[in-house]
Amino acid sequence: MKAISQDVLGGPEVLKQVWMNRPRAGVGEILVRVHAAGVNPLDWKTRAAGLFLGRPPFILGWDVSGVVEAVGVGVTLFRPGDEVFGMPRLPHQAGAYAEYLAAPARHFARKPAGIDHVHAAALPLASLTAWQAMTETANVQPGQRVLIHGAAGGVGHVAVQIAKALGAQVIGTASGPKHTFLRKLGADELIDYTTVAFEKVASEVDVVIDPIGEDYGPRSLQLLRPGGTLVSLPHPAEDRLVPQAAERGIRAGYLLVEPDHAGLQAISDLVQSGRLRAKVGTVLPLAEAAEAHRLGQTGHTTGKIVLAVGA
Repeated sequence: MKAISQDVLGGPEVLKQVWMNRPRAGVGEILVRVHAAGVNPLDWKTRAAGLFLGRPPFILGWDVSGVVEAVGVGVTLFRPGDEVFGMPRLPHQAGAYAEYLAAPARHFARKPAGIDHVHAAALPLASLTAWQAMTETANVQPGQRVLIHGAAGGVGHVAVQIAKALGAQVIGTASGPKHTFLRKLGADELIDYTTVAFEKVASEVDVVIDPIGEDYGPRSLQLLRPGGTLVSLPHPAEDRLVPQAAERGIRAGYLLVEPDHAGLQAISDLVQSGRLRAKVGTVLPLAEAAEAHRLGQTGHTTGKIVLAVGA
C-alpha cells in the first residue's frame, strides 16, 4: 500500500510517500480501507518534535473515514463493507496517512449517513476533543456561558456547534472576517482578537475551551466565574495553570482526547440531526501531505484540511 512516512523529525519536507506492506486486522481489530484522513495540529507537532510517537520512522494521522475491509477475531460490531469513521489508537500510532490501517473496532463508529468520507474524516479528533471537554470535563449545562478561542479553527468551529447543541451561550474569539461564518454556526457573541483583548470585553464565563495556549490560559482565568472550568488543549505544559486557577476557585488543566466509541456515536447523532457539520477548507491528495502541513501551520485556515486517500 501507499503511505506517507518520515525517517527524521523536521519540517513538512520530511514527509515522503512510500510503499509498505498492508496491515492485517488483529484480535478485536478491523482493517479499514482509508478513503480520507483529517489533518490536525497534533500531526505537524508530532512530525516536528515526535511528541507521543518518539523517534521516526512512523506514519502520522489519527482522523480517518473509510470502509471496513476485514474484521479480526472476536469483532461483531462491524462487517466488511461497513462505512466507518474514527480516531484510533491516540496517543499511539494509528497511521491514517495510508491506504489501509488496522485498529481496535471500538475506536470507530459507523460513518454518519448523508455526509461523504472527506467530511466524516474532518470530524473525529476535533469533535471528540470538544465533546469530551464539554460533556465530561466541564459538564456544560444549558444556559451556561462558554468561551471558545480560535472559534473558526478545526476544533473551534466544531466546539461552537457542540456547545450550542448542549444549550450553552457561546462566545467565540476569531478575526473579523470569520465572524459571519461563526454566526451561521450559532455563535452568540464574537470577539475580534486582532482589535481588542478578549479579557477586556468578555466576563462571567462558566467554561473556556483553549486550543491556542501561550498566554491565552492565564488571560482567560481573569474572566471565569468561581467554580468555572478552563480546558487547555495544546500541550501538557498548560497544567501549570492548575495552581493559579485553584486560587480563584477555578478548575483548569490539559485535556488529551481519547478514542471513544460512545462519543463518536453521539457525534454521529448530532450530524444526522443537522446540529453539527464539519467545515472542510482544503482537500489535497495523500501525496501532498507535506503541502497540507505547510498550509495548516500558517494558522490562518478556516475549518479542516483533509487528505483524499482512496475511493
